[in-house]
Amino acid sequence: MANPHGTPIWYELITADPEAAQRFYESAIGWTIDARPMAGMDYRLIVAENGENAGGVMRLDDRMKAGGAGPAWLFYIGVDDVDATVEKAGTAGAGVIMPPWTIDGIGRMALLHDPQGIPFYVMRGDSAEDSTAFDRTGLGKCNWNELTTDDQRGALDFYGEVFGWTYPDKMPMGETGDYIFIDAAGQTIGAIMQRPADAPPANWRFYFRSPDVEGAAEKVKAGGGAVHIGPVEVPGGDRIIVISDPEGVNVGIVGPGK
Repeated sequence: MANPHGTPIWYELITADPEAAQRFYESAIGWTIDARPMAGMDYRLIVAENGENAGGVMRLDDRMKAGGAGPAWLFYIGVDDVDATVEKAGTAGAGVIMPPWTIDGIGRMALLHDPQGIPFYVMRGDSAEDSTAFDRTGLGKCNWNELTTDDQRGALDFYGEVFGWTYPDKMPMGETGDYIFIDAAGQTIGAIMQRPADAPPANWRFYFRSPDVEGAAEKVKAGGGAVHIGPVEVPGGDRIIVISDPEGVNVGIVGPGK
């Protein structure tokens, strides 16, 4: 795929119970998730309303648990050269969780963590088509990538150095400091903020679009999840909720304002 270096290209839910996750997210967001895993591995594609792929669901197995993995949402950042990016990220303070490997027909990838310990993938895909998993307004797609970190300055420097991100604008947030917007290859993909003392652990949070945030909030609660913030309007007129799914994984849902 020819997505520009430093842009998000894929989203992945790691879960101990893919069937339960399927029921929860299909109801809350309106996705269609494969009922059966792909051949050779328990990996199920997430499909948005327009029929395009929005991400995947991977079963958390015993081997992954033994390595310290738990339920989580992760994303893949597209890069021009995986091996060169891993080396550059290491020089900038990243750690390698899984060194580069290749899946035939899929691409080359690696799992890293930034200097604050927050995980993410880097990947160069083999597909001739660009990924559309990130779409600022796409229904069922990730519309926003938000990093909450205990070292905002360090994160800005790290991601800027490794992925070429720039930070052309910001929004004051009182005692929390500035909400600093991320420009990746000419498009705004999200923001980086300092973690408030009473907030969940530092991590990337992804906001997926639903046609009805209020309805999504009720479905989250009915499905065994919890709504922690919202529905609340955000700049630009959209409304969001911040939730945790039944396994406690934090994620956001965004939709049109009233």
